[in-house]
Amino acid sequence: MKTVSLSGSPRENVGKKDAAHLRAEGRVPAVVYGGDEQIHFSLDIIEFSKYVYTPDVFKFELEIGGKQVEATLKDLQFDPVSDRIIHADFLQLIEGKPIKMELPVRITGSAIGVRNGGRLAVLFRRIKIAGLPKDFPDYAELDITKLRIGHALRVKDITIPGVTILHNPDSVVVAVKRARGAMEDEEEDEEGEGGEGGEGAEETAAEADKAE
Repeated sequence: MKTVSLSGSPRENVGKKDAAHLRAEGRVPAVVYGGDEQIHFSLDIIEFSKYVYTPDVFKFELEIGGKQVEATLKDLQFDPVSDRIIHADFLQLIEGKPIKMELPVRITGSAIGVRNGGRLAVLFRRIKIAGLPKDFPDYAELDITKLRIGHALRVKDITIPGVTILHNPDSVVVAVKRARGAMEDEEEDEEGEGGEGGEGAEETAAEADKAE
């Protein structure tokens, strides 16, 4: 995971009135849990927002009143009208203690099926994983170069050493669906017919249709 540093201010009072006052000053009320005790603090909303509106996941090195805490962002609350961040929950990272989190999926390559007129359907933008934070990469990468029309890559095609992926291994992550006017998939790779996901191709396309 990418590591970033943020400076927080301890909260002397915890309650709705204090939280409202912090928000009016351009700060986000927050809490870190998962350690020996919960730590209530606040963050500058402009600085914090840089790491919220992004697909990346981060390990935060929080400096709160002179105390250093490593944590990952667990949950956010937004104002239903303004969509402004109104609260943040962090999970403290403790060496040797496994956690669960979501990891972004990064698609690379240009699929044969798409070049032949098929339509790419991405069903998972993030995957749920469990393990030790030290083993977590920045993202899960899938190369779709060899994907043909009607073929797919599934959860079982993702390999992250030391990490457990918390989804059905047969769940479709990305597929190439047939589109109107698409050519027959005539381009071949060195492996010949069958390729990746060849078996059950029509079933894969149907799964992608239902998921959209």
